[in-house]
Amino acid sequence: MPTLALGRNTRYHESTAIQTRTKRALTVPAQWSRVDEVHPARCRYPPTHWKRFLVNRRSFVKLLGTGAAALSVGWSASAEAHALSRPAPPQVRPAVKFHMLDSDAPIRERFRTLRDAGFDGVEFRSPNEHDTEAIVQARDETGLEVIGVVAGWKHFGSTDAETLQQSHDELRTALQDAADYGASLVLLVPETVNAEMPYDQAYHRSIEEIGKAVPRAEELGVKIGIENVWNQFLLSPLEFANYIDAFDSDHLGAYFDIGNVVKHGWPEQWIRILGDRILRLDVKGFSRDRMNERGPSAGFETDIGEGSVDWAAVRSALTDIGYEGWATAEESGGDATRMRTIATQMDRVLPTG
Repeated sequence: MPTLALGRNTRYHESTAIQTRTKRALTVPAQWSRVDEVHPARCRYPPTHWKRFLVNRRSFVKLLGTGAAALSVGWSASAEAHALSRPAPPQVRPAVKFHMLDSDAPIRERFRTLRDAGFDGVEFRSPNEHDTEAIVQARDETGLEVIGVVAGWKHFGSTDAETLQQSHDELRTALQDAADYGASLVLLVPETVNAEMPYDQAYHRSIEEIGKAVPRAEELGVKIGIENVWNQFLLSPLEFANYIDAFDSDHLGAYFDIGNVVKHGWPEQWIRILGDRILRLDVKGFSRDRMNERGPSAGFETDIGEGSVDWAAVRSALTDIGYEGWATAEESGGDATRMRTIATQMDRVLPTG
């Protein structure tokens, strides 16, 4: 019998076994080795085999003749019942990177500007020049939540002791900053693959080294979100999922950037494969046409809601996995008017309530 390795969010349609948290090899009968489609663990409706729906012509005519009246009488109630049975769209709360607001005003005033623009939350870089007490006071006075801290790009695959220690120190600082702000997550890019950093070394060493920081994250009640960026690493959603699963911790997951993946993939596919590993979303626009015409970075010269992202498909995928949480804008910044524009764009493409 064939053996298939399952991670989280994988369902065998022909059995009731659902793998949700651990990774292991399952032995299954040969006739199960071909699965028509894979649903995330949160999927509410497992498929039924298509043959069960085959109707021959005679039966079909009979059904039409005997069922027309019932259909005409019962259509309204049936449609209403069907609508009620469908999963409700998830609610996504809009947030923004603090540095996107171009302002020299006191932190409290900048918090008010972002709140009034339509955002519910904000993320800070770590380290930063701002006073922790001022951030907490602005949070409490305005109601704009501090939801995360951006630790950024690190080198957890390095074999250089000094470089590695610096990455550990910076992650530890970011975790503490998040805890001090009352934030729940730290964004982390674990490594960059290039001619000097082999892919396998980046993969295995970063798992080992970041794993050393997970107990501290758990102690502080802060999660680590691994972001997909253009670092030539974790280039497939299947690989990304396996990478997350290797840590075997509820305090580490994916910080999924919708726009970043459009260069070489389709966000809705990544969302369904990653499933409940996704802790948070980064939101930006991207245009493949601009990328092809003027180079990769030109693709980001695109507003949210424009370009190559199929936002309807993204919303559908988020509903399928039951995602409810924060979505953080990461666009070119500007003044208060620009912030209002970005918040409005997010409202148009995501179910922000």
